[in-house]
Amino acid sequence: MKTTLDVPDSLYRQIKARAALKGQTIRAFFLDAIQDKLKAEREGSNKTTGWRSVFGKATKDDVSQLQQVLDDEFSKIDAEAWK
Repeated sequence: MKTTLDVPDSLYRQIKARAALKGQTIRAFFLDAIQDKLKAEREGSNKTTGWRSVFGKATKDDVSQLQQVLDDEFSKIDAEAWK
């Protein structure tokens, strides 16, 4: 099936250059890119998003900084107000 796309000139030049570096035609590059996008969305549909998505990926320093922010915020809670 054929279709027509309106691609901005600057993006087209990037696509053309990247395809050439890979030894691909622009058509093959587009097809690969679309297939990769569909695959990523299909595989990512069951993945956690938001702040929970960093579990197992965040650095120790990032986790420490986040924990400090959480500790600071929770220390502001008035326990008596929650009774």
